[in-house]
Amino acid sequence: MEDQEPPPSSSPSPLPYISDLSDLDHSFTSSTTFTSSSSARSSLSLSFPLSSSSTSLSLSPHPHSSSNPLWSSLRATTSLSPDNQLHLHHLHLIRPLGSGDLARVFHCRLRHFPNSDFALKVIDLDSSSSKPRLSHVQTESLVLSSLDHPFLPTLFARLDASHFSCFLIDYCPSGDLHSLLRRLPLHRLHLPSARFFSSEVLLALEYLHSLGFVYRDLKPENVLLRADGHIMLSDFDLCFHSPVQPQLLPTDNNNNELEFVAEPDTAFSTACVGTHEYLAPEIVSGGGHGNGVDWWAFGVFLYEMFYGRTPFKGRTKEETLRNIVGKEVSFPEEKKEEMAPARDLIMRLLVKDPKMRLGCRRGAADIKKHPFFHGVKWALIRSSPPPEHGGDGVGRKKSGWWRVSRWFRKKISKSRRFMV
Repeated sequence: MEDQEPPPSSSPSPLPYISDLSDLDHSFTSSTTFTSSSSARSSLSLSFPLSSSSTSLSLSPHPHSSSNPLWSSLRATTSLSPDNQLHLHHLHLIRPLGSGDLARVFHCRLRHFPNSDFALKVIDLDSSSSKPRLSHVQTESLVLSSLDHPFLPTLFARLDASHFSCFLIDYCPSGDLHSLLRRLPLHRLHLPSARFFSSEVLLALEYLHSLGFVYRDLKPENVLLRADGHIMLSDFDLCFHSPVQPQLLPTDNNNNELEFVAEPDTAFSTACVGTHEYLAPEIVSGGGHGNGVDWWAFGVFLYEMFYGRTPFKGRTKEETLRNIVGKEVSFPEEKKEEMAPARDLIMRLLVKDPKMRLGCRRGAADIKKHPFFHGVKWALIRSSPPPEHGGDGVGRKKSGWWRVSRWFRKKISKSRRFMV
């Protein structure tokens, strides 16, 4: 299990407005620095030959995003194109947003549409030196094209040029949850904020599982914050798919009620991928894993939001992995009775045996019933106003929402993630 430590941090520097993708080498080749969740520095360069052409995959709006004005901007742009297709030269690149093992992400806009903000995820297929790595790219393409949910990305277009594949998706200007946590006192959220974010993440995971996708990469860095304060889960290259059979099952309260359950409970994989602090014991032991790894990660996610660190973190990655397998979860001493439901939920999620872990049988349907989520109006959460967040000047402004930073800070944290 290898990983690279990030280089020393550096302050962000202003970057020029880029009028065409062919200008990228002139603008980004000199070890461009940017701020991210892990304050890492990365060298960004991208070259599309002037003579190369691009092809695009035309997509139609999904029901939940059909009213998004970005679709109208895209239609207007493609209507002026000789082949009625979107091409890379229709995009203005503004600045890099982040970089991962296989991809770079840029903030971009459509030409002549100054309010048409997108994120462009650019994957260099030549850098995928092995079939396993290339399969992650193909997986992300499959997942993105399948999604239709308010807390998951909208894929507006896929564009291919030379050896690059590009995904045009939502731009999240308010950063990510990891950035927010780092700005708060003790790096932790108040109870209402943690319940709000975890409720939306739970709905996103429920939807992914209903499609048969096991996520395997939940962590605050991958929980992006939209301009309206709601979340968007990101990065799906570590997903794997398994058949799922939707069912109407009797509830556990024996009152003849039925509940909808669509959980990939037959999913199985032996790949060791993910973020080491969020790995489930069955991944660490190498005996194979299924849908339960997402519910374990959900427990770690809750713990980090409440306590500012992950529950099994050791001095080294090896010690962290040993703790995951051999230690039981413990909590800092506190006398707040209101935290009792949160601690109970975390303990039920962080059960070593996946067969006994909350969520592994009926997925989110079981987790939603836990007292921690009492009072959450699941059908209305999309339109619920985000709660205020204290500390470091982070709070709701007159516009109704706070901004964590001026620029979106999306980045896969190389210091915490590995693939084997």
